[in-house]
Formats: sequence, structure tokens, C-alpha cells
Amino acid sequence: MPRLLLAPMEGLADDVLREVLTRVDGYDHAVTEFVRVSGTLLPVRSFTRISPELRAGSATSSGTPVRVQLLGSDPVCMADNAAQLAQLNPAGIDLNFGCPAPTVNRHRGGAALLDEPELLFAIACAVRQAVPAHIPFTAKMRLGVTDTARALDCARALADGGVVGLVVHARTKTDGYRPPAHWEWVGRIADVVNVPVVANGEVWNEEDWRRCRSVSGAADVMLGRGAVSDPFLARRIRAGAEAPPDREAEWAELQPLIAEFWLRVLAKVEARHAPGRLKQWLKLLARNFVQAERLYADARIQRDVATVSHVLGTHGIPVLKAAA
Repeated sequence: MPRLLLAPMEGLADDVLREVLTRVDGYDHAVTEFVRVSGTLLPVRSFTRISPELRAGSATSSGTPVRVQLLGSDPVCMADNAAQLAQLNPAGIDLNFGCPAPTVNRHRGGAALLDEPELLFAIACAVRQAVPAHIPFTAKMRLGVTDTARALDCARALADGGVVGLVVHARTKTDGYRPPAHWEWVGRIADVVNVPVVANGEVWNEEDWRRCRSVSGAADVMLGRGAVSDPFLARRIRAGAEAPPDREAEWAELQPLIAEFWLRVLAKVEARHAPGRLKQWLKLLARNFVQAERLYADARIQRDVATVSHVLGTHGIPVLKAAA
């Protein structure tokens, strides 16, 4: 069966959402948001803060392995931190050359490095030497900064530097998250490297998944915002579902997961930030669930925890008293 991976999504898919999404069967592994590496050797808590799963065998409670992603531009410092992380026995170590965020790119991180394949090679080589062979070492890249002129060079650099797998988000940094994703470039990259290549970008439903695999030629696909907006997408893909999804049945299954998400958010962040986290997910769920659209409409203007908990209850979300 082709692999399905859960993407790293900065500011969206933290350990709380990873935990809930992986309760629904479907993912071969997930990747964390990035750990920023910038000139110092990070303490262990920097890694466990991003990936609490490291304290539990580097997997979610449902058993989905979680790989930890590093972002930075200094080969020596990246290697030192990778060695530190490796002592925690992560399910894998991934390098981020895909983040398009201006604040990250201004500090020479993420997709901004895709004009410098020589630097990508140096980083990959240094980290490869620091990571024991039994820990999977991979990277994620976009197609370039403003164009695809160096996409093949960057992919070769990472593969030659020692990564054992490559995820390609089929857009440039400048493209951001605007459709379309240029899946044909995934195939072009796969043709010039000797490691498995995973396609990523703009897969929102089963038909997108089929077209992505057909256009890219890639067997394996990483799901991002499509997985957040449709938590059952990976399961339906695995089942080979052809009929339209039963959204009523899926919503009934999703309700206790939303309740768990809310409780976990309340336990993790300050109360004033919790409603925003819930609304962020509900807004994406509203793409596929009319029930989530109604819930989001009622919750959108609410700012305090007690009121949001009450709104959830009125929509059949089984919120425990602890959330009030």
C-alpha cells in the first residue's frame, strides 16, 4: 500500500492536533513543526516541547511514529543539534527547506535556501554524519524561491548529501499556498535522485490524491491542510472508497475528537489563546462539514473559554466540566 504521511504545519498541526488526527487510522508517520536551530546547541526541552511524543517512544498514543523537523542554515550547528536530538531516539529526523514564511526566510531558513544547493549539500552531509544510520534522515523542499530553475540541483544536493527520502511540496516559496501545485515537478525530481520521493501540496480529497499520484508518478503522498479539513481523508484513501463520504456519520465520529482537542488545548495554552486555536480548526473543517460551518459561525465571535465550551455543548460536542 502506498504511504500516506501527515505533514508538518507550522502554527497549525502541533502535538495536540497530531494526537487527534492520528486517532483516525491512516498515517504511516507524521512530521512535527520545525525546531529552529540558530547558532546554539538547544537543550533537550526544545525538542520535547515541539514533540512531546519523544517521551513516549516518538509516537502518538495511537502508535503513529512522529519524526522531528529541524530548520536552520549552519551545517555545523545543525549537525550538533541533530546529534543532540538523536540521543532522544526520534522516529526520524527531517530537514525543513520548505517553509515560505517571511520571518523565517529573512533569517536564512526554510525555502529561502533553495537558491543555494551547495549549502543544502553541506547541511545534509553534516547532519548525515551526526545521525545514526538506524534513524531515518529525510528532508522536505519546495521547487525553488521564485522559480524552478534550481529544483533539480537542490534535490540532487540533498540526496547526494545523504537523505534517505525527500518530500517535495510542489510549489515555490513565492507561490506560498496558492493553487495549483505543480505535481509534474515531483516526477522530474524523482527521475534525477536515487531516493524515494513523496508528493505534497493541494491534496484535499480522494480525487486530488489520485490525480497527484498520476501526474507526479509518486506512489507516496503527504497530506497537509487537506488532512486537517477532512480528518477521515487518509482512511478513505486507504479503504479505496469511491462513493461520496457519509458526512453525517463522520461528523458523529468527529464530535468526541473535537471535544478532546478542546480539552487538550486548554491544558496546553493560556485560556485567552484557546478559543483561537479551536476556531482555526473549525474554519478548516467547515470546508467539508456543514455542521462545523454552523459551529464556527456560533463560536467565531466568542472569546472566553466558558462561553466557547457552552457553544460546543449546544452543538452536541461532549465537553467535560473541566473545560467550563
